[in-house]
Amino acid sequence: MRAFRRPVSVIAALGSVALLLTACGPATTADPTAGVQSPSVSATQSTAAPVADVVPAGLEKFYNQKLEWTNCGGVLECAKIKVPVDYANPQGETMTLALNKRAGKNAQGSLLVNPGGPGGSGLEIVRDSIPTLFGQDLQRSFDIIGFDPRGVGSSTPVKCETPAEQDASRQEQFDTSTDEGLALMRKSSAQYAALCAKRTGPSLGFVDTDSAARDMDVMRALLGDKQLNYLGYSYGTALGAHYAELFPQNVGRMVLDGALDPSLTNEEITMGQAIGFENEIRAYMQNCLESPDCPFTGDLESALTQLRELFAGVERTPMVATDGRTVPIIDFVNGFIVPLYSNSLWPALTEALRNVIAGNVDDIQFFADITAGREPDGNYSGNSSAAFTAINCLDYPMNSDIGVMRADEKALVAAAPTIGKYLAYGAVGCQDWKYPPKGEPGVINAAGAAPIVVIGTTGDPATPYEWAQALAEQLDSASLVTFNGHGHTAYGRSNECISNAVESYLIDGKVPADGLTC
Repeated sequence: MRAFRRPVSVIAALGSVALLLTACGPATTADPTAGVQSPSVSATQSTAAPVADVVPAGLEKFYNQKLEWTNCGGVLECAKIKVPVDYANPQGETMTLALNKRAGKNAQGSLLVNPGGPGGSGLEIVRDSIPTLFGQDLQRSFDIIGFDPRGVGSSTPVKCETPAEQDASRQEQFDTSTDEGLALMRKSSAQYAALCAKRTGPSLGFVDTDSAARDMDVMRALLGDKQLNYLGYSYGTALGAHYAELFPQNVGRMVLDGALDPSLTNEEITMGQAIGFENEIRAYMQNCLESPDCPFTGDLESALTQLRELFAGVERTPMVATDGRTVPIIDFVNGFIVPLYSNSLWPALTEALRNVIAGNVDDIQFFADITAGREPDGNYSGNSSAAFTAINCLDYPMNSDIGVMRADEKALVAAAPTIGKYLAYGAVGCQDWKYPPKGEPGVINAAGAAPIVVIGTTGDPATPYEWAQALAEQLDSASLVTFNGHGHTAYGRSNECISNAVESYLIDGKVPADGLTC
C-alpha cells in the first residue's frame, strides 16, 4: 500500500458519482447537445496549422504539423499530435498527445480544459461533463478542447500495473509506525517504481508539468489561436500558471479554479491539505449531527472521536467488500474523502458510514474505485494513479529521510488529528523513482500576461483558499474571485455569481473585479 493519494480528475470523478447517485431520480429536461455544433459529415477534417508569431527554435516541425479531426462519437471529434519527448532535444524521440473537441456553433476560438490530478483526463471531462458543467452560452462560444497531458490516459501514457496488479497493491497494508513496516512499504514502492520504469520506458522521465505546459503552446498554434484560452481546475491551475510563466505573450483568457500555490514545497502542500480536509470533516460532521440519520452521537468532539475510532478499527482489521476485495485503511480513507469534495455528496457519505458501522464497506469501496478509475468489470479506465505518482515525483523534490518523515507525521497528526496520519510518508513513493525531480517550488509572476482570473473556495479541502490568495498575489495580472462555500473548485458546481463572472470573462473579455465574492 503506497501512501495516501489525493484523488485525481476530481471534477470528472464527481460527475460520475453524481450521475450514479441520481440515476433513479427525475430525468433532466436539458438537451445534452444544446449549444454544440455537430461535426461535419466528412469523416476527417484537416487543418493546416498557422505558423505562430514566434516559434521556439528547433520546434518548427511540431508547430507546423497538420491537425486532423475525426468524428469519434456523437458531437465529438478527436485528433492526435506529436510533441518532443524532451524539449531540450527536439530532434529526438516524440510523444503522441490525444485531443478531443466539442465544436461551438458560434466559436470565437478554442478553449482548452484540464480537470486536475495530476493524472486527470481532459478527454473524459469534455466527453462526459461539459454539458452539465458549462453554461450553454460558453458551449456555443468556443470549441471546447480536451486533452490528456503527456503521460496521462491516451497520451503516451505512464504504464505501471495491470488491473489485477493494481487491485492487489490497493489491498496491501503496512504498519508505518515501525521501522520494519516502513521498510516493507519502501520495498513495495521500489518494486512499483521499477515496474513503471520498465513498462513505460524513457518517456517516464519527461512527464513533468513544465513539459506539459510547453505542449499546450503547440496545441494553441495547431488550433489556429494566436492566444491560449484556458480553464484549469485544481492541478490544472498549475499547468495554466506554468504556461503563463513560459509564454506570457500567448495568454488569452485564462481561468484557474481551485488554485495550487506554486511556491509551496511538497511537504507544505501535504500540510495544507491535511488542515483543509480536517476542517471539512468537522463541517461535514456538524452537518451530520443535525440530521436524523447520522450514525454518530453527542457533540462535535465526541462524534469526531467516534470517527477516529472507526478509522482505527479499519487499521487493525481491514474490511472485506461483497466482491471479496479487502479495503485496507488507505483505500478506505481514499474512499471516505471523495464525498468531501462536494457538500452535495455529504448525505451519501453519511449513508456509507452508517453501512460501514453495520459491517458493509461496499459504498466506501465504490468511492475509492472512482478515484482509482476502476470499472465494475475490474478494468481501470485511464492510468490516473500511475500518472499521479510519475508527475509528482518529477515536479517536487521530496525528503524521504526516516527521521524527517516521522517528524512530519507528528506535525500532521497535531494539525489534523482525524486525517493527518494518513497523509504521511508520501515521499516513500518517490524514494526509488528512476528519474530525479525536474521541478522546484517557486513564485510565478507571468509578467506581461493578459488578465488571469483565479478562483478560490473558502471551504475547499483539497486546494485551500489561502492557495488561491497566494497565486493571485503572485501573478502580475490576476483578479481573485472568491466563492463562499464548501467543496473543491467553484465553476460548474457553485452559484450564478460564479457562473456569470467566469462566462462574462471567457466569452466577452469582461474581467471580474479583483476581490469579487460570491
